Amino acid sequence: MADSAFFCSLSHEGVLAVRGPDASKFLQGQLTCNLNYLSDSQSSLGARCTQKGRMQSSFRILLEGDGCLLAMATELLEPQLADLKKYAVFSKAKLSDESALWARFGLGNAAAVLAGLGLQLPPEDGAVARNDGLIAIRVSAERAELWAPADQAGVLREKLSAQLPEGDLNQWLLGQIRAGIGQVMPATRELFIPQMLNLQAIGGVSFKKGCYTGQEIVARMQYLGKLKRRLYRLALNVEELPEPGTPLFSPTHGSSIGEVVIAARAEQNIELLAVLQAEAAEDGNLHLGALEGPGLQLLDLPYQLDRDREIQR
Repeated sequence: MADSAFFCSLSHEGVLAVRGPDASKFLQGQLTCNLNYLSDSQSSLGARCTQKGRMQSSFRILLEGDGCLLAMATELLEPQLADLKKYAVFSKAKLSDESALWARFGLGNAAAVLAGLGLQLPPEDGAVARNDGLIAIRVSAERAELWAPADQAGVLREKLSAQLPEGDLNQWLLGQIRAGIGQVMPATRELFIPQMLNLQAIGGVSFKKGCYTGQEIVARMQYLGKLKRRLYRLALNVEELPEPGTPLFSPTHGSSIGEVVIAARAEQNIELLAVLQAEAAEDGNLHLGALEGPGLQLLDLPYQLDRDREIQR
């Protein structure tokens, strides 16, 4: 399913643009990621936090033209724009919603198709390739985003349809879950700090860049705190897909011990990412929605948490 070749429209996300001479300088003081690491051939995951370190949004950011583009859940665009604009008044940076200007597709196992479009993607996560107005971004193994100006959307879709079966968003999200990439959704806005989504383990947090909004809390957790809640991948045998923010429970602890981040249908069941209390996850007695709700099984993530490596970024 998630391992087969396909393409789909990334209809669940929009594009926030920050443009102008001060775009990168402005964002450097607002986001968890280090914009000095961005280039025409490298993108990054990242987050925008409150002063208390809670994530207002998570996104993928890349350089484009005279600024940066951030792809995030569509419903978060308006509140995120409103918040950032409060801090941009003294910068030569213009913020806007550019969702209508871009067509974005998710591609699975489609390296040959990208190569046919003149887009040779390096194997590293976050790598970017560009050709003739098209932008390809490797987001995880065998998964890539393909961006195009909106006026090229029809022609590009025809080219993709001629070589790949069209999948659906569920198929794309399943690949995201298996890659262990969490995402802030409207129901989980300002609920998690970045380490709860393992963002520091997948290149979305820099501990060397200096100050940004919420930095003190995020850094303190990394250097001084013991992370008690983090992202896990789980399987679930139910019919209805759980929504982001759905609580998870542990009868052993007698209370809620986490929340669903994103979920998707797999071949035989449902797979999801959830933020859980580490102690409860180790116990393994996990249930959806109530103490007596359907049981969940822990699955592996494709990466390990490594504090020493993470703080070098």
